[in-house]
Amino acid sequence: MSESDKNRNSSRAEIDAYSRQLHWILDQIIVSLQGLTARQLNWRPSTQAANSAYAIATHVVGSTRVYALSFGCGVSVERDREAEFRASGDDFNVLVARISQLSAEIQAALNMLKPTALEERISPPQQLWGTGAPHEFSRRDALIESVRHAGIHLGELRLTRDLATQQV
Repeated sequence: MSESDKNRNSSRAEIDAYSRQLHWILDQIIVSLQGLTARQLNWRPSTQAANSAYAIATHVVGSTRVYALSFGCGVSVERDREAEFRASGDDFNVLVARISQLSAEIQAALNMLKPTALEERISPPQQLWGTGAPHEFSRRDALIESVRHAGIHLGELRLTRDLATQQV
């Protein structure tokens, strides 16, 4: 096997790892939402900055769509970050459908991603970026960030779920 083939296989395995990790995290978000009532889905801890389980899940969908699909795979997306944190709803199934759709979109986009694309440098637009000033980074960095960010919010969601089930 040539060195080029080895590098291509290694990069393909790396892309597959991002796909598996994102799928697992999104699946765990669904698991964490299961069984919550509408009140529990929308309950917020009484702190200045806490989010509801519904808002956390909505934010993960928005941010993961941007980082994995747009920044990581070059797919055109739109985002209203502020609306993610205001999100509320009483239909668990609608939220699960959005999460499941995102997981499928990520898998399809990553399956199509050429391994050489991981090294491409991008400069994201401010409207998709979030807080702070955007800066240039690689598609690989974007995929890593999508896993890291979603994983952090999975932990936040699990804690919020536990608190909501005790309080409401």
